[in-house]
Amino acid sequence: MEVVGTLKAKFDTQKVSERFTKREFVVTTEANTPYPQHVSFQITQDKCSILDQYNVGDELRIQFNLRGREWNGPQGIKYFNTLEAWRVEKFQPGNSSSNTNQSSNQSSNGAPVATNPVFANNLDDNDDLPF
Repeated sequence: MEVVGTLKAKFDTQKVSERFTKREFVVTTEANTPYPQHVSFQITQDKCSILDQYNVGDELRIQFNLRGREWNGPQGIKYFNTLEAWRVEKFQPGNSSSNTNQSSNQSSNGAPVATNPVFANNLDDNDDLPF
């Protein structure tokens, strides 16, 4: 998964155990909307130092994995999610690694162009689900 946003905060590296370190940071997406999203990510192990080269306010492209886990505690079962970043780089519009494979699907201004409709309204289709 991938997201682009502005670095809002970065925190110190935490040593969780002898063999595990993590560092959290927050990226703001949808900043020009009435409801900007402040999304918390974590980066682990030797990748923690990647954030040192970026400053609050930098626009970043984050590639990450969505992780989920179950915890059975005294109050019952709880579920936790983590957005684990594995690549962080400065965002440069029109010059991204993910868009290079989609160059034929771009408009003249570099914006992605949908090649297939998300939902095609076909009156002959009896299935009312869009997938």
